[in-house]
Amino acid sequence: VVVVGAGPAGSATATHLARHGLRVSLLEKSTFPREKVCGDGLTPRGTRQLIRLGIDTSTEAGWLHNKGLRIYGGKRPFKLEWPELEDFPPYGLVRPRADFDHLLARHAVAAGASLYEGSNVVEPIIDNRTRRVVGVITKDGRRFTAPMVVAADGNSTRLSLAMGLSRREDRPMGVAVRTYYASPRHRDDYLESWLELWEGKPGKSALLPGYGWIFGMGDGTCNVGLGILNTSSAFGKTDYKDLLKRWLDNTPEDWAFRSENMIGPVRGAALPMGFNRQPHYERGLLLVGDAGGMINPFNGEGIAYAMESAEIAATAMAEARERGPGSPAAERALASYPIKLKAQLGGYYTLGRTFVKLIGHPQVMRVCTRYGLPRRTLMQFTLKLLANLTDAKDGDAMDKFINALSRIAPAA
Repeated sequence: VVVVGAGPAGSATATHLARHGLRVSLLEKSTFPREKVCGDGLTPRGTRQLIRLGIDTSTEAGWLHNKGLRIYGGKRPFKLEWPELEDFPPYGLVRPRADFDHLLARHAVAAGASLYEGSNVVEPIIDNRTRRVVGVITKDGRRFTAPMVVAADGNSTRLSLAMGLSRREDRPMGVAVRTYYASPRHRDDYLESWLELWEGKPGKSALLPGYGWIFGMGDGTCNVGLGILNTSSAFGKTDYKDLLKRWLDNTPEDWAFRSENMIGPVRGAALPMGFNRQPHYERGLLLVGDAGGMINPFNGEGIAYAMESAEIAATAMAEARERGPGSPAAERALASYPIKLKAQLGGYYTLGRTFVKLIGHPQVMRVCTRYGLPRRTLMQFTLKLLANLTDAKDGDAMDKFINALSRIAPAA
């Protein structure tokens, strides 16, 4: 198998494939370590996938653990612990993406994959007879061939576009910007989410568009950023760097989120959500992670779903190999990938798309923060829903209700 892109989606795919005994070429256009725009935080859903990969997530291995979410909205911050569940560990994680991605790539190599850094894929190789993708060509002219190819090349996914797989305009898209600050708040037991961004004193100044986060990195710095959805009237019409500064200039002085404490530039990235590129399997090509628009519309989390889709895709490819590449039986195995993906996430993402449309209206969010945040039981339910943290079997009443909603919602 040729896997294009060695981010979390590609490296996780390569690891699972190598464990199944397949020969894997993992191609990365950059060289490690390299920068990626991200919040650097994982919920317990992402932690579970790392454990399934066999990654040591202990603090001794360099991970900063968190035990819940601190929410800013309304009159005062509100803290919620991650739910105690059978299906998920009770902690989230923080780690810089430059280190995180390099770790996952090394893990794939240790499992048996071959990593080719500096391999910028520019086009697919198409079999003239079958019209299937049978490999890729890199910018320096190298050719990598295989019966199956994985597009794990992120939102821009040049490989998918070359195969005629365009982004669906009816699916949500976000944009996020982030930077790092030297800050005394760097060691925090909670991920921090800001549902309202005020230019000055809350309730007595301009309410800015978007939603923010502050994640302590445990190394003397904080990852601070904000995101805006395309359901907002401000999407594409805002200076996001200026917006970030206006918000942070009105946070407490002793948090140190000021220009003189900024480490590195403000960087931005697109957030492809809710299966916004389909089909996830087409003529020998499987889309995983951001290439297939796997980001959760509810909370903007992408890494967990990149790794989940990687595991499902790898299982389908391993089954196809056993059935004989190119056979009708193998093709049925590969075609099962999008079916299983939709069965697992499709209904939930449909709910997420509805949620995105609602919170695109500032007045809706204002009502939710004013009347919802003071009610702990309601917020615990909301946390489970937004973070997709429920037990599949023997869960509580909240779990059963959320799971039932996801099953009922059409998996489009």
